[in-house]
Amino acid sequence: MKKNRLLAKWLNDDLSPDELAAFEASPDFEKYQKIKKYTAHLEAGDLDENTMLSTILSQEKSVAKVVPLYKKWIFKAAALFVMALGITFAIKAFASNTETADFGKKTAFSLPDNSEVVLNSGSEIHFKKWNWDNNRHLELKGEAYFKVAKGKKFEVQTVLGKVTVLGTQFNVKARKNRFDVVCYEGRVKVNYSNIEILLTHGQSVRFENGKQVKIAVTSLQPEWMNNQICFYKENIRTILDEVERQYNIKIDLNAKDTISLFTGKLPAKDLNTALQIIGTTYHLEARKLSNNRIIFDEK
Repeated sequence: MKKNRLLAKWLNDDLSPDELAAFEASPDFEKYQKIKKYTAHLEAGDLDENTMLSTILSQEKSVAKVVPLYKKWIFKAAALFVMALGITFAIKAFASNTETADFGKKTAFSLPDNSEVVLNSGSEIHFKKWNWDNNRHLELKGEAYFKVAKGKKFEVQTVLGKVTVLGTQFNVKARKNRFDVVCYEGRVKVNYSNIEILLTHGQSVRFENGKQVKIAVTSLQPEWMNNQICFYKENIRTILDEVERQYNIKIDLNAKDTISLFTGKLPAKDLNTALQIIGTTYHLEARKLSNNRIIFDEK
């Protein structure tokens, strides 16, 4: 502290002769002399306090922008919502659409090009809406009637074969080992295994167990559309399977399968009459165990 006081007095030329002699004898005196020499020319200007204050106040203050935490969560939630909408749209656009008709019911619907489809009982269709106008392709399990709007190629794929059309009305049935196609208007191309057949108005084709069978077309649209079940040279098991689908019931056959083939029609809205016709044709007697369980016994 004493040293600092002497330094201050020396800079102001206030040291007494004895103090000056002692200060000059100190080991740091030479250093102090150099500092005094190089700073002697420096002058401090007058301080304009008002100008300095105005300058400070006129400067734009930079304030950090604070975003409340709850707003950050809102932004994140909005971003996630938009992303979810995008994903949902993509799934709906590219995913397969499915239409079904349960046992005992029929389902009518329109495709993206306004082509009309009616599904028979126990049937389903899969198709994709995306790019439908350029790829009119669907997969059928069971039986359906199509009234196709004119446009590009229209394909119905089944596990047994494929039907290709441009604009027409036709019926496709693919059940077990049976593949039936009936053309009611226009033309359809049928592909079954290595066989390709072109059908025109009023023509039909059936493949059963790999063999082609000719059947006659006597109506303007499928009989099942008018609540009739039409059979052409069918065995009893095929008949009972179709009755089960149309009435949503279970039928047990407690008799030997007959080789007799049935050609005719059964009502799809009158179960008692349908059972009577089957019983009379095959010499069977129907017993109802419940509302949806039937047994056929030999008479």
